[in-house]
Amino acid sequence: MYTYPMDIVTKKKLNILIQLAEADKHFARAEREMIFKIASDKNFSEPEVNELIRNPEPIDSLGALSDDQKFDYLVACMELMHADQKLFESELIFCKGIAIKLGFKKNVVDYFVDNFRKKPLDDIKKVVFTEFY
Repeated sequence: MYTYPMDIVTKKKLNILIQLAEADKHFARAEREMIFKIASDKNFSEPEVNELIRNPEPIDSLGALSDDQKFDYLVACMELMHADQKLFESELIFCKGIAIKLGFKKNVVDYFVDNFRKKPLDDIKKVVFTEFY
């Protein structure tokens, strides 16, 4: 299979998810599998992802992303936090920092946690951009 150089939007997303997975000091198998699936879906190689795991990059400004990309990043963070069936305070704190870098109010994470997998994502998205952006 041919792999493509990692596009910057996906690379930033994977970098955030890797650091979120390590926020609780335990990189769970389910979290690792999710990260590699996202990479695989974008035709990125395992060695590229492994390099990012070994050497995560600083998380820069995320303000240049489109609204859809910002929401996608938040959803990916929620999916990763729920991947191992455990929510850790360290993960919530990390996600709130990411939410702020994405331009959201930090309590968007609390709203997401309370409603994730309980309401349709389209409904959540409307509230997120109306009340927390």
